[in-house]
Amino acid sequence: MAKCQFCDKGVTFGHNVSHSNRKTSRTWKPNIRKVKANINGGTKTVYICSRCLRSGKVQRAV
Repeated sequence: MAKCQFCDKGVTFGHNVSHSNRKTSRTWKPNIRKVKANINGGTKTVYICSRCLRSGKVQRAV
């Protein structure tokens, strides 16, 4: 579920780096929304990131 169905944006891994250069693990999570959308003439529930939603890659069902 933690992946956009349109752009495949998912969780990214990396480190928090302190001033003393000590590294601890962390994750960056995408802003995924569960949205009802008009796809191929029907209504379907999709998981989409907010950037794809704002850019108009999907038409929201009303």
